[in-house]
Amino acid sequence: MITRLIDSVILIDHLNGLEKANQFILDLDPGEAAISVITRAEILAGIGESEEPLVKALLDQYHLLTIDTAIADLSAPLRRKYGWRLPDAFQAALSLYHKIRLVTRNTKDFDLKKHDFVEIPYTL
Repeated sequence: MITRLIDSVILIDHLNGLEKANQFILDLDPGEAAISVITRAEILAGIGESEEPLVKALLDQYHLLTIDTAIADLSAPLRRKYGWRLPDAFQAALSLYHKIRLVTRNTKDFDLKKHDFVEIPYTL
């Protein structure tokens, strides 16, 4: 059962060799985690061609959540209410719609006091 949506920043930290992120990813059960199409695109856009096969193998471990009409419709009021950039609103909408935690370290946009669907596994 999927319980977590992994935000791009966590995977970027992992790919950059940040120890806290590495430990989090190693302890994570990929069968219980998902990434969004947004995260997949952001990660792949930020790597070199030579890294692509290895990074795709990492990303392919996780369930992939897509954006459909229901997610788009849910993200719009979230964006208006919180002033989030559209990718953050989509991430929040995916988490809320699927009733899973959004795992991020973006405390600027996702304050734990306001958003109980957010998990911050580590800080820098």
